[in-house]
Amino acid sequence: MKPRISMITLGVRDLPRAIAFYERGLGFPRLQSPPSVAFFNLNGTWLGLFGWEDLAGDAGVSAEGDGFRGVSLAHNVASEAEVHTVMEQAEAAGATICKAPEKVFWGGYSGYFADPDGHLWEVAHNPFMWVGPED
Repeated sequence: MKPRISMITLGVRDLPRAIAFYERGLGFPRLQSPPSVAFFNLNGTWLGLFGWEDLAGDAGVSAEGDGFRGVSLAHNVASEAEVHTVMEQAEAAGATICKAPEKVFWGGYSGYFADPDGHLWEVAHNPFMWVGPED
C-alpha cells in the first residue's frame, strides 16, 4: 500500500493575486496546474490554492458564516476504496461527513468531513497522478 500524504488547500478570494503572493512574494516553487487551481511544492507536502466560492461548493458547505473558513486539508490516498475507508475511520472518530465520497468534476474521487473543531478535510483519490512520495 502506498503511504498517505496530506495536502494543504486554501480557499482564496482572488486566485491570481494569491498565486503572485506565493510564487513571486514567497518564492514557493509552482507546479504545473490547470488554470482554476495552483499547486506549490512545500518540500514534503503541497499547498493548493482554489477559489473561495469554488472550494466551498466542492465541499458542499456555505462560503459564508461558520460553515466555511476558507481552508480545507486534503488527505490523498491510493484508491477509491481507500477514500471510503478513511471517511469511515474519520466518522467513527467523531468527524461529521459533509460530502459523501463520489466521482468529482476533475476526474478523481473524493469526499469531505469536518473534524470535531469544524476543520474541513477532503479525502481524495487522484487517478491521474500520485500525490506523495515514491515507494
